[in-house]
Amino acid sequence: MAPATKSKSKLKLQPLGDRVVVRPLEEAEEMRGGLYIPDTAKEKPLQGEIVATGPGRFEKGERVPMEVKVGQKVLYAKYAGTDVRLGDDELLIIKESDVLAVIE
Repeated sequence: MAPATKSKSKLKLQPLGDRVVVRPLEEAEEMRGGLYIPDTAKEKPLQGEIVATGPGRFEKGERVPMEVKVGQKVLYAKYAGTDVRLGDDELLIIKESDVLAVIE
């Protein structure tokens, strides 16, 4: 099993089954036409870094190992997962199937 993520408050988060915990990568602040775009108007990022993985899903009575690993940067589906706040960290818990690609 992959190690659980740790935040400054020392809380641990271990996803179950085929779920992964992703820390969304912040995009650089953009200016369009000299105007700043407020955070509420920005689209949420679709890239992130995997900080924890579950053990994998069961299929036909056997566990299927995860294809993604902690530390990989990934692209994920736009409306995937559940946003969670753990201490000061803003994280996203998604199913492995919502990971679209690994960024190399």
